[in-house]
Amino acid sequence: MLYAICAICGLVVGGVVCWIISSKNTLAKKLQEDEMTIGSANTRAKEIIDEAEKTAEAKKREASVEIKEESIRAKKELDRETRERKNEVSQYEQRVLKKEETLDRKIESFEKKEQKIAAKELELDRIKTEMEAARDEQVQQLEKISGLTSEQAKEYLIKTVEDEVKHETAVLIKNMESKAREEADKKAKEIVVGAIQKTAADHVAEVAITVVQLPSDEMKGRIIGREGRNIRTLETLTGVDLIIDDTPEAVVLSGFDPVRREVARIALERLIVDGRIHPARIEEMVEKAQKEVEQTIRDAGEAACLETGVHNVHPELIRLLGKMKFRTSYGQNALKHSVEVSLLAGQLAGELGLDVRIAKRAGLLHDIGKSIDQEMEGTHVQIGVDLCRKYKESGVVINAVEAHHGDVEPQSLIACIVQAADAISAARPGARRETLETYTNRLKQLEDISGSFKGVDKTFAIQAGREVRVMVVPEQITDDEMVLLARDISKKIETELEYPGMIKVNVIRESRVTDYAK
Repeated sequence: MLYAICAICGLVVGGVVCWIISSKNTLAKKLQEDEMTIGSANTRAKEIIDEAEKTAEAKKREASVEIKEESIRAKKELDRETRERKNEVSQYEQRVLKKEETLDRKIESFEKKEQKIAAKELELDRIKTEMEAARDEQVQQLEKISGLTSEQAKEYLIKTVEDEVKHETAVLIKNMESKAREEADKKAKEIVVGAIQKTAADHVAEVAITVVQLPSDEMKGRIIGREGRNIRTLETLTGVDLIIDDTPEAVVLSGFDPVRREVARIALERLIVDGRIHPARIEEMVEKAQKEVEQTIRDAGEAACLETGVHNVHPELIRLLGKMKFRTSYGQNALKHSVEVSLLAGQLAGELGLDVRIAKRAGLLHDIGKSIDQEMEGTHVQIGVDLCRKYKESGVVINAVEAHHGDVEPQSLIACIVQAADAISAARPGARRETLETYTNRLKQLEDISGSFKGVDKTFAIQAGREVRVMVVPEQITDDEMVLLARDISKKIETELEYPGMIKVNVIRESRVTDYAK
């Protein structure tokens, strides 16, 4: 048993020893192989290093060669540029030297000229002194011969020159006015007279009252009614005052609104015919009269457009035109005046080769503001402009409306034509009626303006203020100065006085000598 254990132990020990020996052999072989690999790697590394050193050396030599070549090229380029710079500097130096030589010559020439100029200045000063002395001597001799001082002689010369200039100016103005009149007077007369002959009519009307005739004086009491109820009802509904006085068989309707006055007239006449006069009947008749007047207004507006040939007018503008049938200005019916201006403007535009249609339209609408100027604030011009803008009228028409009284500058010939047509319609004889006070004030202002000039002796306004005759003092105003005086008076009248049409300024200079035979 013991031998068996010993045998097993020996086997185990022997196996371990064999494994150890085998492992050492394997490890030795591996170490040997690793050493061979390392040696081979070292050898390869040395070869690579040698090759790298050889390549680096070759590259170094190539780079050195290239650097040397580049250095040589740069040196050559620098030498070339240096030579060029030297050439340029040399040429520049030569030019500078030439300029310096030229400048020296010029300076020398200028110095010589300065010397000559200085010598001439001295000579001129000497001559000037001699001339002043000679002039003083001549002035003294002239003063001695003429008996006038130099100041008196200057005044005489100035007055002589001024008189000559006035004479030449007056002659020039006279010639120009004569020529303009010769060229324009005949044609203007033909145009204006022809237009007036085709359109003139009598438009004078009452302003603020309407008279209603009664069949008898008994009707006055019925119109007044019990305790005045009828007349109060009529006045309240129409807005018109009824004046019942001692005038036989007549009642006066008073009011500034012509449409209300017309409504009251129609209603009162119908009540008189009907005979039944009481508040309910008055209210019914006033309502019917209002409808009738409204229809009359529209018919009048349409008739005006038809008569003038103006189409495509806004319905509200047509109604406002119709209202002008009952509106007057200085006694002239506003609607008939507008129709006349429209026709005149059309005639004038046709003669001048302008748009007749636009001219008629502008003439018809130029006073449209008068239809409601008693109901709104502002002038009839501004109201008319606002209405035309509101109802999309053209810019030419709007400017003509705005400029027809000179509030703004006309921007077209149409506007100027409307101005002229308006003046013609308003200024022709019989077109308007002026109050006595307005008429006399205008005549007085006309005479005062004409008499405010120096040399005027007397002034007379004649022909209803359409001509002023100015008598001048002959010793103070010459014939040439008369032309200038007439023009100055005309300009001052245009600036300070408002008037229809034209005013003729007639300046008269008269010299009389009187003696007596005894």
